[in-house]
Amino acid sequence: MAVFRIERFTPLPAAESWRRVTDWERHCAHVPLTRITVPTGLPTRIGTVFVARTGVGPLAFDDPMEVVRWMPPVTGRAGLCRLEKRGSVVLGRASIDVYPTDSGSHVVWVEELRIRLLPQWGDPLIAGTGRRLFGRVLDGLLDGTVRP
Repeated sequence: MAVFRIERFTPLPAAESWRRVTDWERHCAHVPLTRITVPTGLPTRIGTVFVARTGVGPLAFDDPMEVVRWMPPVTGRAGLCRLEKRGSVVLGRASIDVYPTDSGSHVVWVEELRIRLLPQWGDPLIAGTGRRLFGRVLDGLLDGTVRP
């Protein structure tokens, strides 16, 4: 399984960082050839399913994800979101945590991915690519973050 972690510090308050990083449909603005739908509807809660469709024509695949933990931040407490990837191509889980800080917030995004039919020796390549891609996504969502 490919595992990677991305962290960003931002002057945004934790509630605003949370709102931005859990706006699932907004993610596709930062991921090439991808659109996101939320078939279970909004607002997000435990049980919400959203689907990232990536690719073009017959070369596209769905990456359905289900929210299995949903705890938005409140004063003095971190926001915690856990996702299970339930697709036929991409499997695994993700966590997005938003911690309040004295100067804004600290966002930690961890992905554990397995690409079906990809041998285990490809995990470092997937992790490196994922770190770069999702790092750009997180930067775009937070707009103006500072890397640790």
